[in-house]
Amino acid sequence: MRVLANPPVKATAVKESDLHTAFSGLSEDMLVRLKFCSTEMTCGAGKVLFRRGMRDVDMFVVLNGQLEISDLDEPDSEHIIAILRRGQFTGELDLLDNRPALVTCKAKTRTKVLRVDRTALRRLMRSDAEIAEIVMQAWIGRRFDLVRHASGGVLLLGLEHSADTIRLQRFLTRNGFPFHILNPETNVDAKSLIRSFELGVPELPVVVLPSGKILRNPANPELADELEMTDPRDLDIIYDVAIVGAGPAGLAAAVYAASEGLSTAVIEGTAPGGQAGTSSRIENYLGFPTGVSGQELSDRSLIQAQKFGARFMISRDVSAILNEAGEHALVLSDGETIRARAVVIATGARYQRLNVPDYDRFEYQGIHYAATAMEAGLCQQDEVAVVGAGNSAGQAALFLSRTAARVHLLVRGNSLNATMSDYLIQRIMASQTITLHLETEIVALSGDDRLRQVTWLSKGADKPETRHIGNVFVMIGARPRSEWLHNTLLRDAKGFILTGIDAGSRSAFGTSLHGVFAVGDVRSGSVKRVASAVGEGSGVISEVHQYFATSIDQHLHEAVAVPHVSRNLTRQAEL
Repeated sequence: MRVLANPPVKATAVKESDLHTAFSGLSEDMLVRLKFCSTEMTCGAGKVLFRRGMRDVDMFVVLNGQLEISDLDEPDSEHIIAILRRGQFTGELDLLDNRPALVTCKAKTRTKVLRVDRTALRRLMRSDAEIAEIVMQAWIGRRFDLVRHASGGVLLLGLEHSADTIRLQRFLTRNGFPFHILNPETNVDAKSLIRSFELGVPELPVVVLPSGKILRNPANPELADELEMTDPRDLDIIYDVAIVGAGPAGLAAAVYAASEGLSTAVIEGTAPGGQAGTSSRIENYLGFPTGVSGQELSDRSLIQAQKFGARFMISRDVSAILNEAGEHALVLSDGETIRARAVVIATGARYQRLNVPDYDRFEYQGIHYAATAMEAGLCQQDEVAVVGAGNSAGQAALFLSRTAARVHLLVRGNSLNATMSDYLIQRIMASQTITLHLETEIVALSGDDRLRQVTWLSKGADKPETRHIGNVFVMIGARPRSEWLHNTLLRDAKGFILTGIDAGSRSAFGTSLHGVFAVGDVRSGSVKRVASAVGEGSGVISEVHQYFATSIDQHLHEAVAVPHVSRNLTRQAEL
């Protein structure tokens, strides 16, 4: 059986006026330049150039005729996304990450096209900035539209406040994969689908793939593999640099490493963006005077890294790091191994948990560690609580105050001045929907299948206060994501990785293991700010180059007695 995220519609042509900048075309001069890196071919009417689900798809540019882009395969239920004419081109962000195509393309009439294969396309993105800019802007716009309209995506059936429904929804959202969610408590179609699948409510959530395959409450790695978010062929390459973690520091390192010609792999356990990716709005990041959401910043950085050729392994956790014959082997939780000449650890940190009875019971069932549009949708016109005194907590309180009936900001200390930026403090104090509770701590949580009530105690109060609150946003402290290292690297008492002199390294970001570097929030002594993490991620690549140069010099010294080896290494050093 096949279930569609969008209702079937009769195939109709898209009007020229409906095509927006996502389907802008290349100029005549650009078409001439493209002919030197492409192959001209003619397609008969009805010829399929690629289907949804195919990998290794090339880009096609129309010279004359028309190409039809649709998100469904059946002729009687095609949803036409666009009709491409002269100068317009196929593709979206799947051409950068080599994921399966989300749409189908066929010739509507007899059509002549330029076929740009993937190797030529990568060279083009580096060498012709004018064409690259138009293509990139179009691809970003197309992915945005696919996500917004859930075209070519999956169907998520689940209860709105279920912890696993929220987990899957967050995973798909943060990885930019289109999906359509149906809640059986409020949607008649969802109830019908559950009956047709012979499912019970306890079996929810389920994910229905475009092929009709049903995944019953899949773990994130299982869903990522079913959606083919990682190309298995990427696991067989020996990389120059392997970056563990795709937060701001890891993404910055990926952009600089790939742009400087280093073969680069990025291994990420959940989704690009890290802790910063969950921020509703960052207003003190250089170059964004009106602010930028953490998701937007991570999306742009991801695309930038992919543009230069960085490979991403999504929903892959590293369980150990080994040093073998001058190379580093990263052992993944599924048993696979990534090999690289150098490793950059940028796994970041996670928020600490509250020491409150029943906390585990309501974690992700009313207790959240992110305040994005998705979480805000769960608590519209409700009272919510935000716990924390840092910028993340302040940003969350202000963001939630737009839609919540009342936001209670709970702070253990007696002031915000030492931990939060002044512009956030001023806005919080001026807000009519935020109530600041200083020297206050949560002492009890209660509810049934999810959180319903929160009790806190303020210093000097006669008794605790209980409120009907079903959503608490916890943003306190930071625990480094370094437990997977075991005793491989030197760490401080709190688990943060030691670097530089403290680790016995001559490099500022070097760890106690030669050729392994640490940047961002996971590094001991780092400044826990997005801009600082980006700076460290950018700067560490120069140290990686120095490490490579030192290694070559060492090999040259050892190879003096072997002339042909010396000549080869000298040539590598010159390159």
